Amino acid sequence: MSKQIANIITGLRIICSIPMLFCPVPSVGFNILYIFCGITDIVDGTIARKTNAVSEFGAKLDSVADIIFVAVSLAKFLPIIYLQRWLCIWIAVIAVIKIGNIIWGYASKKRFISLHTVMNKATGFILFLLPLTMPFLKLQYTAVVVCAVATFSAIQEGIYVIKYSKLQRPNL
Repeated sequence: MSKQIANIITGLRIICSIPMLFCPVPSVGFNILYIFCGITDIVDGTIARKTNAVSEFGAKLDSVADIIFVAVSLAKFLPIIYLQRWLCIWIAVIAVIKIGNIIWGYASKKRFISLHTVMNKATGFILFLLPLTMPFLKLQYTAVVVCAVATFSAIQEGIYVIKYSKLQRPNL
């Protein structure tokens, strides 16, 4: 049973993401579910590593849970925010860099490369916090911080992908 705790926690992220669709933003109910899903994303991998329960199934389940949580979050937040054109362009540039990293990694190693760098984790964390700050701080200011960190992270990831693609090892 202890080997399944991480997967159960990941499953809870999927289960709790769905009711977020029916909660108004902002609301206490939405924020509780959103924060709970964020916490499960942080602890599931840690628990899997501590209990020696890391598995291919768990990694795939985590990816599915992340996709569902992000999709629901975007569905809830995008309609209520206004992004200025310069910010949309900056986000698009970050996306192009990230997609380029994925393509380069796949082309060079013939598999999907996902780097869990400190900066990628920092970007994810501050991106997660961004919606929680919206009632108190202007998005045009907080988004600059998030985009600056995300830009640095994407460029750093690209450098690592290029370096790793030159290695002769079959796996990263």
